[in-house]
Amino acid sequence: MTHLTLQAVTRRFGAAHAVDNVDLSVPDGKLVCFLGPSGCGKTTLLRMIAGLETPTSGSIHFAGRDITRLPANQRDFGMVFQSLALFPHMTVAQNVAYPLKLRKTAKGEQTRRVAELLELIQLPHMANRPVTQLSGGQRQRVAIARAIASQPKLLLLDEPLSALDAKLREAMQVEIRLLQQRLGITTIMVTHDQREAMTMADEIVVMEKGRIAQVGKPLDIYRDPVSEFVADFIGLGNILPVTYDGAGSVSLPGGRRITVVQPARVPDLASDIRLLIRPEDVCVKPATDVAAPNRLAGTVTFIRDVGASLEATIDCAGFTLTAATTPRETPGLALGMPVLAELPPHACKLIAARAAH
Repeated sequence: MTHLTLQAVTRRFGAAHAVDNVDLSVPDGKLVCFLGPSGCGKTTLLRMIAGLETPTSGSIHFAGRDITRLPANQRDFGMVFQSLALFPHMTVAQNVAYPLKLRKTAKGEQTRRVAELLELIQLPHMANRPVTQLSGGQRQRVAIARAIASQPKLLLLDEPLSALDAKLREAMQVEIRLLQQRLGITTIMVTHDQREAMTMADEIVVMEKGRIAQVGKPLDIYRDPVSEFVADFIGLGNILPVTYDGAGSVSLPGGRRITVVQPARVPDLASDIRLLIRPEDVCVKPATDVAAPNRLAGTVTFIRDVGASLEATIDCAGFTLTAATTPRETPGLALGMPVLAELPPHACKLIAARAAH
C-alpha cells in the first residue's frame, strides 16, 4: 500500500523552480531518503509534505485524502528539524510530553507514554534533566521521541544528524534506522550525505535542480545509476568519456577499445555517453601478467593507504583510474610501479553524460 503520493508537485519562488513537477509514491512503513546537493529542492519538498510550504501547483495525497492545502497542525505528522528545536527551559520529559499536552491527552496517559518513549530511546534516567545538559546525541534522541510521542502516521527528518561529529553521526544513523524498523513508521529523511542515505534508506530519491533524477533501492542506484550526475553523487566512480561502436565495445580517451556489457537503460548510445566503473571493480594486476582484452597498462601515481584497504591512482596514458584494493590482493603495490588495470565487462556501465549547462 502506498500511503503518500505526490502528483506534479511544483514550488516556484518568483521565476525560480525550487521543486519542478515531482511525481512520487512513498511506500508504507519504509524509510525513504531525499538525497542531493544543496539547493536541489529536497528540503522544500519535505516542507510541502509537512504543510510548512504550499505547492504552487500539483497535489499531495495521504491515505487517500488530498492534503495539499491542509494546515501542518492537522496532518498528524512528526517532524525533526536540523536545529532540533527543543525547548531549552524544559526537562527531557517535558519536551517529550509537549505534543501530548497540546492534544490535551490525560495526565496519566502522558506520564505512561513519556516513560515508554524514554525507555525506547534509552534515556529513562534523564527524564528530569534540562535538555541543555545533554550531549548532541542525547538531544537528537529526545527530538525524535518528541516527534513520535503522538504516534504520527508519518515521520519527517530534515538533515537531523548534520550537527554531529562523524563517529556519533554513524552511531545515530544505526539507532534511527533500528527505531524506525521497530516502530514500522513511514519515514522521509532529507540528507546531502550519500553514505548516510546508503546506510539508512529502503529507497533513495536522488534530486537534481528541483527534479527527481532517480528513485530506487540504495544498491540499485549505486550499481546502476541512470546518469553521470547520479553516478558521481552516489559514491566514488571512474567516469570516462567514451565512444560506443554499436557492437559491445567502447573507445576510451587515447583510443584504446574495451568490451562492455551494454545497459538497456541508456536511451541513445549514439549520444554523449560515459563509462562508469566503480573503484572496487578495477582489478590491479602485475605488469608481468598476460595482456588480455580489458587490461590496460598503467603506472601507479598515488596510493592512499588506510590500513585495511588501499586506494591507488593509475595513470593509463590519456586518463587516470582509481582502484580500491587491499594489501592482501595487491602485495607490494608501490608508487611508480607499472601495473595492468583490468576492467571486467560486467562492471563497465554506460550512462548518459551530464547535461551541459
